[in-house]
Amino acid sequence: MKKILLSLCGIAILFAFATGSALAQTTGTVVGKIIDNETGEAVTGANVVIKGTTIGAASDLEGEFKITGVPTGKQAFEVSFISYERMTIEKTVAQDQVTDLGTIKLKIAAVGMQEVQVIASIGIDRKTPIAMSNVKAIEIEETMGNQEFPEILESTPGVYATKSGGGFGDSDITIRGFESVNVGVLINGVPVNDMENGRVYWSNWAGLADATQTVQIQRGLGASKVAIPSIGGTINIISKASDADKGGSISTSVGNDGYQKQIISASTGLTEENLAVTFSLGQTSGNGYVDGTSFQGYQYFANIAKKINKNHEVTLTAIGASQRHGQRQSRSTIAEYQNSDRGIRYNPDWGYKNGQETNTEDNFYTKPLFSLNHYWTVSPKLDVSTAVYYSVGTGGGGGTATNGGEYYRKDGLVDFDRIVDENIDNGAFGSKAILRASHNNHQWAGALSSVNYELTENIDILAGLDYRYYKGEHYQTVTDLLGGEYFPDDADINNPNRALQVGDKRSYYNDGIVNWGGGFLQGEYSKDNLSAFATLQASNTSYQRVDYYNYLDSDPNQTSPVYNFFAFGTKGGANYNLSDNHNVFANVGYFERAPFFNTVFPIFTNEANVDAANEKVFSYELGYGFRSSTFSANVNVYRTTWTDKAFPFTVPNQGPDGTNLFANILGVEAVHQGLEIDFLYEPIEGLTFNGMGSFGDWRWNNNIEDVTIFDEENNPVQTVNLFIADTKVGGSAQTTAMGRVSYEILDGLKIRGEYSYFDNIYARFNVLGRTTEGSAGVNPWQAESFGLVDLNASYKFPLTEKIKASVSGNVYNVFDTFYIKNANSGGGSPLVWFGTGRTWAATFRVNF
Repeated sequence: MKKILLSLCGIAILFAFATGSALAQTTGTVVGKIIDNETGEAVTGANVVIKGTTIGAASDLEGEFKITGVPTGKQAFEVSFISYERMTIEKTVAQDQVTDLGTIKLKIAAVGMQEVQVIASIGIDRKTPIAMSNVKAIEIEETMGNQEFPEILESTPGVYATKSGGGFGDSDITIRGFESVNVGVLINGVPVNDMENGRVYWSNWAGLADATQTVQIQRGLGASKVAIPSIGGTINIISKASDADKGGSISTSVGNDGYQKQIISASTGLTEENLAVTFSLGQTSGNGYVDGTSFQGYQYFANIAKKINKNHEVTLTAIGASQRHGQRQSRSTIAEYQNSDRGIRYNPDWGYKNGQETNTEDNFYTKPLFSLNHYWTVSPKLDVSTAVYYSVGTGGGGGTATNGGEYYRKDGLVDFDRIVDENIDNGAFGSKAILRASHNNHQWAGALSSVNYELTENIDILAGLDYRYYKGEHYQTVTDLLGGEYFPDDADINNPNRALQVGDKRSYYNDGIVNWGGGFLQGEYSKDNLSAFATLQASNTSYQRVDYYNYLDSDPNQTSPVYNFFAFGTKGGANYNLSDNHNVFANVGYFERAPFFNTVFPIFTNEANVDAANEKVFSYELGYGFRSSTFSANVNVYRTTWTDKAFPFTVPNQGPDGTNLFANILGVEAVHQGLEIDFLYEPIEGLTFNGMGSFGDWRWNNNIEDVTIFDEENNPVQTVNLFIADTKVGGSAQTTAMGRVSYEILDGLKIRGEYSYFDNIYARFNVLGRTTEGSAGVNPWQAESFGLVDLNASYKFPLTEKIKASVSGNVYNVFDTFYIKNANSGGGSPLVWFGTGRTWAATFRVNF
């Protein structure tokens, strides 16, 4: 017994010794930094754990991490983050020492994503000397809800987004006070601004947010090497590529006013044949917040990527949408909204016909974009990237036409039944009032190819060519005779005095042909803490017009001569990293931009404007950045001078029967200058504060003589002088600010609150209200400042080991604040569009 007790005691002593040795196991500390392999940006929130354990840490705002209590010896560390490829790094950890894993470069978990970012000219933090902000896919997914695409960008400095009339996809965006026609929009490096007028119709890109991997807003001159209309800035959209891993997702969303959205997506992953395919399909519908703006849309996205060998890779991407929605094109006075029992939802552009909702203004369009990209690694020092793209658009927008008739109203709505009765009574004399559609079909093709050559260890030379062809087909058709037998039309000189039926062309019929050819040469220098670039650009834009209505088929003048506009530009900048925490940058540039198509052909015939000239832009910017493990901030100042500006202008509701008038204004000068600030602070893991402020001073600089005003039928109405010198630029809030707090309460459960403030919101001036010298220096009507609160909550949880789920909810304008987002100076009272009241959306998603 004694021996047994002694043996047990011995075993206990050995066990205690072994346990003590284990508890006293030698450990060390492991540190490192995680960045995006392509952009060089810090990856915040990435997980680094010892393989097979839960010992680890998350990267901070600088992408840095620190793991204490790591057992000594050889260890395998797994690095992971959403949308990036998982990495495993092996390292020997020494006792009581700091082991540095160095800079870990994560690759995006999608085939071809790295390469497309090169074509798209994505800026790199602390290297590219421009002011920029990034919006990631996870933020879009959690906060998008039923917002418009431009609205998710409004939390960045200098950006102001409106829903315009409130129709589906009718939103608009400005950057630094420059309207959307002066903001370059790229999808995977492909420019999508309309080649005739520079606009971006966001309804054509319904569903774009669901196919977006990241958005980079580059303010000012931007990083794009090709010539695009980026006077205010560039919205650089990178779509999702083919996932390297097999999987997919299904999501459904609901929201206010009957909003519904369903999306399904799937990916094959990278097969043994080095082929990957990803696709998504979706539909969106709803009644619209504004009366008479119901909508139905379908969206699609597909990406096929093939790694041919280590030197060649090709990707084919298709993205697009088909939609129809009711619109509110007519602005109203504040009193008209107040007098309506529908309040800010009031819409004068619809009514009931035989009990069915009928719009006088609507929009219908289908527009796919196809792009084929080829990436060729010629040698370790030479890369060639080429993108070929094609887009075809069909559709247009609805409106009205009259022939001695009137659009009667009843209870604030269009009284279609009365109009139908009057047209029937008019019998053989035809309809007095009809519905018509303005069509803007187009074919668009282009190619962009660039070469990147590493001249020395520190110097890269880039060169490229850019070609674009565009043909727009413009005409009106009769869509509803409203009870009449026909509608008379005498616009076609080749077939006058016609009795039109539904589907017949009317009023005008012409083609606009645009050819663009350009090139660039850029040098980049990077060594130690200094990076710099210089770019030269040149382009030629040619316009030609074919008019089938105003000229006989036998008349050679039916096709206009080709008018060419050669433009050039140069820009450069430098960034210097003063330390690991501080950096400064500067950029400066001058470029010319060809006038838009309607500036060259302003009176809707083939008679060209001989005074049309290139617009000139000179801009410079200075900036400072700070980065630490818990706090980051950016401050920049800018000044942009714009001369020989030309732009079309709408005078709402001032024409016959309340229709709009139009003016094409030439030779305008403007100065946009301001200060921008943004910051991000993470005092503890899971809790972040971020905010921004933008303080602009944007003014018109000169008066303009001999401005011709046209009606909706393109007839000249009058000519006036325009006095706008030293007045504020309207259409955007010149002061904006945002503060946001986000907290991950539990693993996967996150809440977020955001407050946005807007001030110095001036109306766009009215041409007819600026015809006397006393108008100069007098600012347009100013809307009251306002602040909005939005709330968001999201929760991610596993359904099974391989199937994950998430639910998110958003409430916008929580306190139902009453505010004016956009205004035009009217003949008396301003004509406004109110912002939406309280709205909401919820989304449930399953990833498999």
